[in-house]
Amino acid sequence: MQYFNNNLFADADTSYDDARYVIFGVPYDGTTSYVAGTRHGPDAIRKVSYNFEQYLPEYQYTLSEAGIHDLGNLEVPSLPEDVIAAVEEITAQIAADGKIPVVLGGEHSTTLGSYRPFTSECFVVCDAHLDLRDEFGDTPYNHACITRRISEAGAKEIFIIGARSGTEEEYAFAENLNLYSADCVRERGIRSILDEIVEKIAGRSVYLSIDADAIDCCLTPGLGTPEPFGITHFDIRDVIRRIGPLAEAFDYMEVCPIDAGQTAAVAAKLIREFIAVHRIKNQE
Repeated sequence: MQYFNNNLFADADTSYDDARYVIFGVPYDGTTSYVAGTRHGPDAIRKVSYNFEQYLPEYQYTLSEAGIHDLGNLEVPSLPEDVIAAVEEITAQIAADGKIPVVLGGEHSTTLGSYRPFTSECFVVCDAHLDLRDEFGDTPYNHACITRRISEAGAKEIFIIGARSGTEEEYAFAENLNLYSADCVRERGIRSILDEIVEKIAGRSVYLSIDADAIDCCLTPGLGTPEPFGITHFDIRDVIRRIGPLAEAFDYMEVCPIDAGQTAAVAAKLIREFIAVHRIKNQE
């Protein structure tokens, strides 16, 4: 029998009822502040996911055993608050069905929708930008405001890893958060920082969000808001390996496929990494 490729994430061939992990894409970049194109991120990530073997030798684990279902892309409205509401609705259903949502962006503003059904006590985000503006572009739901909105939505403690850009007001706001800048990661090492974070979040619920621009744009240039002097894809992998198993939901946002495909490739590999480590650690 012949099998045909499709536009869903590779190895996501488990039925919804039997799946443990449910992927969906949010192809939205309506509040883009620099280069448009993150709406194409979910499909770019899916496409390159077929490049990788099912078997993950570092874990001696075959990804298709995890139980993954891909719903496809959400049909998004135009206004950011309506997109957030749509994301919240589908994420709430996934959570109610006892499954782990894996959200592919799209711009970072939509994370508010996937966070709301959980209101996790701890929000861990890798991002080049603080995203703590109260409003930007005449809306409080701009992607430059997402971490501020999360702080208002129920997060008791916020951890920002890799930031190197923000206004004076945002940095003042961040004094009440746990900020590990890209320079801090370079000086201390990501593993030392993760030891500290894991100790602080012990026993509490966690939401993990990755903004692709946390990685230095010289490494992965397919970004809508590129920033140099960032952390590396290895740093993000370490974050996922340590924090991923503790998370009740996960997203990977802001891939803008205007490069040769390396940014989407890194995203696809790291999404696979999250599913594998989460499944393995939570079976023990």
